[in-house]
Amino acid sequence: MTTDTPKPYLNGHYEPVADEIAASDLTVHGTLPPELDGRYLRNGHNPKPGSTPSHWFKGAGMLHGVRLRGGRAEWYRNRWVRTPYLEGVPFTGTELEVSAAATNIIFHGGRYLALQEANLPWEVGAELDTIGPYDFGGRLTSSMTAHPKEDPETGELHFFSYSPFPPYLVYYVADASGAIVRSEAVAGAGPALMHDFALTRDHVVFLNLSVVFDQREQSGIPYRWSDAATATMGVLRRDGRGGPTWFEVDPAALLHVTNAYTDAWGRVVVEGPRYDRASWESSWKWWTGAPGYGPAPVTGATQHRWILDPATGKAADEPLDDLTTEFPSINDDRTGSRNRYSYAVAFPGTGHGGYATVRYDADTGGRQLHRHGPDRMPGEAVFVPAAGGTAEDDGYLLTIVSDLRADASQLLVLDAGDLAAAPVAAVELPRRVPAGIHGHWVPDHG
Repeated sequence: MTTDTPKPYLNGHYEPVADEIAASDLTVHGTLPPELDGRYLRNGHNPKPGSTPSHWFKGAGMLHGVRLRGGRAEWYRNRWVRTPYLEGVPFTGTELEVSAAATNIIFHGGRYLALQEANLPWEVGAELDTIGPYDFGGRLTSSMTAHPKEDPETGELHFFSYSPFPPYLVYYVADASGAIVRSEAVAGAGPALMHDFALTRDHVVFLNLSVVFDQREQSGIPYRWSDAATATMGVLRRDGRGGPTWFEVDPAALLHVTNAYTDAWGRVVVEGPRYDRASWESSWKWWTGAPGYGPAPVTGATQHRWILDPATGKAADEPLDDLTTEFPSINDDRTGSRNRYSYAVAFPGTGHGGYATVRYDADTGGRQLHRHGPDRMPGEAVFVPAAGGTAEDDGYLLTIVSDLRADASQLLVLDAGDLAAAPVAAVELPRRVPAGIHGHWVPDHG
């Protein structure tokens, strides 16, 4: 491969946009449900023109937002998160503030926070203007994961910081108002890449798996798969009683947890798309543009379940499906409790044609695909409950679809209970939105 070979994360569905725009009164096909009153916000890597990051994960963060209200799509806008990571932005603070802020955006305690796990959060406004770094009133002195978990019953925000140097792992809890009320170093962790974690009603689960700090890695993300590393999952009680229990598991990597819960036998169950060594290294080649990558990872993560038994101290695991998937999601009201349904992006290369949104049914073991058509790629599916809904899947999935043939994008509203159905609504966006990472629906809060 020559040095001028295009990086895959800068082309096709991932090609960055070069500017910031705003548009109002967007065209809507179908009917937007009236309960969709709020903002769909999504974050993703979008390097500035002329910038070629050494790894997909190192691109500067850009937010995309769509405001829905009263059956209308009032506006779309996109904005870079104006951190010191953007070229030419003045900076006098600490290294923790130099964030790409490109992985996720959440709303908690009255604040919108753009997140990237190696740094502090960056606060933005409701119309995506950058406010500045946020350290929870001085209580956060380390980085913050891009995948915090909000307890649907208490409103608490659980999150962590990890580092290749001791203390490797610090656990935090912020109350519903956004004040940090707990922080502690977690004993027994090592220098593993811990992108995500899991939450049950009674426990947090940390992922100390097979991808570990390795300073020989030259991509700018200094982690590699290690056959010598002992893969473990750590279970820590949320009530503060005792230290973590670490369960040895088979070698694996896990970027995103679907959900976790405690079953009827007191075992902690964790589910998510699992990488083995081959699928991790295949994906890493794509993420870095290294020789050997294809138009999409040839192999990738597949749905998996781990069962951690405190009574025996042993872990068991089992595959759930052979479809290549990533970016799992659920009805967030089920966070920490057993969920029947989950959703993910399904990637080509394992026996089906084209990108799809997949719905899994844990009770039947079945799956249902919503295929998006040629050259159309969906993003993470965000669940929004339907007004008056009583079943777990009474609601909608929101996803931005990139359409290469039309050089355009839509915000799709799908029926979460029936992916075989036509979209409930489609909002025409004023430009093609690059394939991104994570986002959330933020209902109107006044």
